[in-house]
Amino acid sequence: MNKLLIPFAVAAAVLPLGAGVASADATPHAATEHDQSTMVSFARLSPVVNNRVTGLGNATVQLTGDNAQITIHVRGLLNDAPHAMHIHLRGSGECPEADDSTLLNGHLATSTADGLNDYGPIGTSLTTHGDTSPASALAIDRFPNAGTYTYVRTIQVTDDVARAIRSDNAVIVVHGIDYNSNGKYDNVLGSSELDPKLPQEATAPALCGPLS
Repeated sequence: MNKLLIPFAVAAAVLPLGAGVASADATPHAATEHDQSTMVSFARLSPVVNNRVTGLGNATVQLTGDNAQITIHVRGLLNDAPHAMHIHLRGSGECPEADDSTLLNGHLATSTADGLNDYGPIGTSLTTHGDTSPASALAIDRFPNAGTYTYVRTIQVTDDVARAIRSDNAVIVVHGIDYNSNGKYDNVLGSSELDPKLPQEATAPALCGPLS
């Protein structure tokens, strides 16, 4: 059972474009218009500063044209709770630092919006099945629901996401923190700026790593 203080709005809960979603072209360009070679990118997923996360992870993306075989290993996050995951792009290709944190309900922490200048908006939602566009950014019923897991999926990404991966401008972000270590997502940090029906803990970035 999900350890939530308030229920998630699932498939209908979508990030607004101004709050971290890239308005990506959903139709990939013709194969001749971009690099069809195969490359492998790796990211070490480290705890986001000031979010009191002790977990770790890593991600590998094997990219051929627009086809991406993605493997993500995560351990040490809040168990029995959904963890949204995304490929972000169009930022500086980095993860948040201490000076990005703000006061959230009186506590120093880093929200998703706080890190947008670093990792940029969402280009791909790393769901377990179904749609992977930014429209599924908060489709919580289609993300891993454990604190330790391995995610493997082959998907087709949009052209701009493929270009970002090839140019070292893509960042993997895993969301969902237990800031006050009480074993559930609650309102210790207030409501999420992405959806006021959700607690900030549920959407705040937990692990982050640039693909390179």
